[in-house]
Amino acid sequence: MLPIQDGVATRYPPVVTWCLIAANCAIFLIQISLTPAELDWFLLRFALVPARYFGSAGVMPPPGAADYLPFATNMFLHGGWLHLILNMWTLWIFGPAVEDRLGSGRYFLFYLVVGVVASLTHALFNPSSVLPALGASGAIAGVIGCYVRLFPMARLIVMVPILFLPLFFEVPALLFAGFWFLMQILQGTVEFLVPADGGGVAWWAHIGGFVAGLLLTPALRRPARSYRPYYSDEGIFGFTPNGHR
Repeated sequence: MLPIQDGVATRYPPVVTWCLIAANCAIFLIQISLTPAELDWFLLRFALVPARYFGSAGVMPPPGAADYLPFATNMFLHGGWLHLILNMWTLWIFGPAVEDRLGSGRYFLFYLVVGVVASLTHALFNPSSVLPALGASGAIAGVIGCYVRLFPMARLIVMVPILFLPLFFEVPALLFAGFWFLMQILQGTVEFLVPADGGGVAWWAHIGGFVAGLLLTPALRRPARSYRPYYSDEGIFGFTPNGHR
């Protein structure tokens, strides 16, 4: 299911979400401008290689304090145009409502923390992997977790492709997130029991980020009294401010 639109009304511009999308796009443009040798060095330095931290001794040099930066920097790297577009589209759908309810500063801190938790989860479940892990999907999974904690009954428009025919449905955020999370658990369990030789999706990063988002939301949510009132022309016709009918 690909989310297309949500119905949650926001009162403040999603400045941090815009900046995160711009930063990811800018860094990707830098990536594709590099030569193959430069790109290899760049990914080795800024993508996450779990074996460097948890693998057998001698696989790579022991990391110093600065070498732990990839747990954060990998979430701003992407492996291709489709990878980038899907991640940024998902962030664009869920990020504004979460930023509105947390506040820009708390939202930025939240994004970084859930991204690091996602990276750590991936590394712990793939300790011997020498493949660079990269992508914003773990942090975005945390944003989805926060969204469903804040707006469980918000209505989402999702697209489900059946063969070559795209079908559109309106579903509650709780149903969408529950189905999405179940798929991550199933795929992650299969990959854990039958490890793949090549690269793939970092399922456990998604799981770790999502759970972190669910757990951190109550501590970071902006107090309701700090919101300004809704104006009559805000929101989407037919939906409450929290996105349900």
